[in-house]
Amino acid sequence: MNTPIKSLSLGILLCMGLVLLSWWNLFAWSVVPVTGLDVWHAVTAFDSQVIAQRIVIDLRLPRLLTALLVGAALAAAGTIMQGLTRNPLAAPSVLGVNAGAALGMALVSTLPAFYGAFSTSIAAMLGGGLAWLLVMLLGSAWRMGGNDQGRLVLAGVAISALCAALTKAVVIMEEDQAAGVMTWLAGSLADARWQSWSTFWPVALVGLIGALLLTPALNLLQLGEDNARNLGINLLRSKLLGSLLVLILVGATISTVGSIGFVGLIVPHIARLLMGQDFRLFLPVAMLLGAGLVTLADTLSRAITYPMETPAGAILALIGAPFFIYLVRKRTL
Repeated sequence: MNTPIKSLSLGILLCMGLVLLSWWNLFAWSVVPVTGLDVWHAVTAFDSQVIAQRIVIDLRLPRLLTALLVGAALAAAGTIMQGLTRNPLAAPSVLGVNAGAALGMALVSTLPAFYGAFSTSIAAMLGGGLAWLLVMLLGSAWRMGGNDQGRLVLAGVAISALCAALTKAVVIMEEDQAAGVMTWLAGSLADARWQSWSTFWPVALVGLIGALLLTPALNLLQLGEDNARNLGINLLRSKLLGSLLVLILVGATISTVGSIGFVGLIVPHIARLLMGQDFRLFLPVAMLLGAGLVTLADTLSRAITYPMETPAGAILALIGAPFFIYLVRKRTL
């Protein structure tokens, strides 16, 4: 089967699977009974007097849409980072972007000196940007020809640990806001509503479109910096643009649902196995897979300790941490 037909077939299958998963997410594990028929009626003939339909429209639907877009955004961010660094271990959660964004959010959410200085989205982007800049500098990734992949990962681990320690220190100093911040740091979609969705989707959509437009440059970067430069790629501009897109995607996501990790690490590898090395093909597949993975984690988050909820970020960490160890061992053995 040739590549275009394979891509189309796989895309159709993924979309169908995502539709079924989304439908299941809208009614699964609800304290107030909600059926699949209630979901259908809520979408096609909404009746505000029916509690089950109001739950679907007011609570479950914005949560589902947020989960889908969060997964696509994090998968795209991880794909861009792996393309820019040519490092299969690169991901927002590994190279410090998530931890830096979380620190920025914690500062503006707890310390009185930072109240009102920045919006939560801007704070997340600034924090993630500073952490990403430090990792890239320490890992020599900005230097032309710099491609010490082990050094880059070590820098990411160190900056992530530093940001995590500072975040905990901020939370300890401001105990009044600690409970809310700790819940947010766990990464959960339980509080996703139409208001947060309305501010999240335009920013995420810009980032996703930018990621798709960047795929030709990412393909050329895989040939090596010298070859990419000879083919007309402005390396510094491409790296800056890619880094900006990562910050937009991760910052918007973290400011909306908290710190959710490992999606950007796991999904690009699966998409690459399915579609090959062409970013133009496997980036859209990665977006679909990321949307499905976060939606599945959000659905399971309501089931594990029903009727209580387990943060989706914790479920993804349980999946992602062993996967990261597997990748490290695979590259070192």
